[in-house]
Amino acid sequence: MSMTKITVQNLKCGGCANTIKKNLEKIRGVSNISVEVENGVVTFDSGLELKVETVEKSLRSLGYPPINDENTFSAKAKSYVSCGMGRIMNN
Repeated sequence: MSMTKITVQNLKCGGCANTIKKNLEKIRGVSNISVEVENGVVTFDSGLELKVETVEKSLRSLGYPPINDENTFSAKAKSYVSCGMGRIMNN
């Protein structure tokens, strides 16, 4: 197991964090997921077979692109939807 940190864009609240955790938990080989809303940092442990690109792709699809990616209008819109879903799932 190795610990990985990815700084993402558009991470604003607990709803966003909940969505990220729920979706990353579905990826085989990902565990101990932590989301720091204040810093926009997603931390997780990964097995040897998991590529970080797999997690980054999932984050992009939710609207939370890594900090070095372009933050498009589409990504921002997706993050608002993901945030809303995270708030609903958390209740």
